[in-house]
Amino acid sequence: MRLNTSAHLRLEQRMKLSPRMIQSMEILQLPTLALEQRVNQELAANPVLERLDSPYDQGPDLAPVAGIPAEALEKSPAAGSDSASSDLSAMAGTDTAAASPTHWSDDRDETFFSPRFGARRLAGDRDPKLEALANAPAPGASLAEQLLAQWNLLDIDESTRRAGQMLIEWIDPDGYIRESIDDICRDLPSRVRRPDVERALPLLQRRLEPAGIGARNLRECLLLQLDALARDQNAPVHTPRLLVARHLADLEMNRLPQIARKSGLSLDQINQARAFLARFLHPSPARRLVDSPAPFVVPDAVIEPDEPTGRYRIRLADDRLPRLCINDVYSRMARPGAPGVDEKTHRFLADNIRNARWLIDAIEQRRHTLLRVLRVVAETQKDFIDSGPKHLRPLPMTAVADQLGVHVATVSRAVSDKYVNTPRGVISLRRFFTGGTEDSSGQAVSWDSIRVQLEEMVQGEDRKNPLADDEIVARLQEKGITLARRTVAKYRKVCKIPPARRRREY
Repeated sequence: MRLNTSAHLRLEQRMKLSPRMIQSMEILQLPTLALEQRVNQELAANPVLERLDSPYDQGPDLAPVAGIPAEALEKSPAAGSDSASSDLSAMAGTDTAAASPTHWSDDRDETFFSPRFGARRLAGDRDPKLEALANAPAPGASLAEQLLAQWNLLDIDESTRRAGQMLIEWIDPDGYIRESIDDICRDLPSRVRRPDVERALPLLQRRLEPAGIGARNLRECLLLQLDALARDQNAPVHTPRLLVARHLADLEMNRLPQIARKSGLSLDQINQARAFLARFLHPSPARRLVDSPAPFVVPDAVIEPDEPTGRYRIRLADDRLPRLCINDVYSRMARPGAPGVDEKTHRFLADNIRNARWLIDAIEQRRHTLLRVLRVVAETQKDFIDSGPKHLRPLPMTAVADQLGVHVATVSRAVSDKYVNTPRGVISLRRFFTGGTEDSSGQAVSWDSIRVQLEEMVQGEDRKNPLADDEIVARLQEKGITLARRTVAKYRKVCKIPPARRRREY
């Protein structure tokens, strides 16, 4: 076998995304808050990109500073050039070395001047970023930090304290220690022994709050909470403790007659004990200490009724986004043959102006695409907005893409992580896009509408004789909706509805 290298010419067609197209797709996919952050980053990185509403970014209309005429500011070349330094030196009465940048001070505040931005106050101005940081809530203490704070307050010997600190590291977000003592003690840190761990575990379970922390399974967790109720509040826990200790599996499967036959308790006693367990016990005690933060949602668009026409008016909620423009001074400096601009500076300005225009075009394209998608959504889902989820119509993304003449990936990016403020509240834009089926009359019915009807059937059923999946299939068939039993079971699980035997009340 012989190995060698050689050169060949090959002609082929290949699809490649240009940097401008990649940036356009990224901008389209960003929600409003992320886009605002991206724009602020571009404003900080690109010197030619500026806010249109800034008093310092008006090009020829720059405000005069400390007696310097606006005409001189307009004519001043880029900051750092020799001619700019000499002009500023002459106007300020200083030498060239002290002219860039130049500071003027008076009895009130300090003012900073640059040929690009004009005058800016360094004292007394509001800084929105600092204000946002100051008003942001401090992060809460983690679960381990809160448990360690409780554990360190206990009056115990040092070896037990070290073992307890090690055990706290094994507690999961629900409050359980899932590993066995043998697994924990297999690789103990220095100065911690197995007897210390065995002595610290029951102390940790009894003394830390909320009760149930450090349990190894659900039964132990519930028993620890019942013991705490009996110890601290003298609550009657005999029957609930009997159910948890001996009949927890039957209780989970709602086999109350079997529990009554095995324990000798009446169904009323069992129901009262079960209500007590549901009211006072928590299967994940650590969740009481650390709550999952609710996601912060800012609507990207607003769909509101238009009274004169009876239709819906659509607008983008992008008031927070700064209006962007390209600095006039730098734009003139980037023109071919601009005086006092060398080739390196000209290339630098040209590249940044091109990037700024790409960003401005991408943001405008995002607005245009998002508005077109929202118009289709508002027209198709008008009944849903008027009357609720039961009237949601099937709306696949492929149909919207064909109607708008774009690729389905463009529609998917346009609705990704976007929320709409409607008369029915703030709704994820992706929720409007759903599949469905047809009823006996040929009318399209969305899967969300079927789930709503299933929930209504379960809520209105007889608790003594709940509906089985076959009975739900038959009732949907009466409404003209034909579904398989496994499809009903799937949507029942999606809605977190237990099976009929677990919904039955005795």
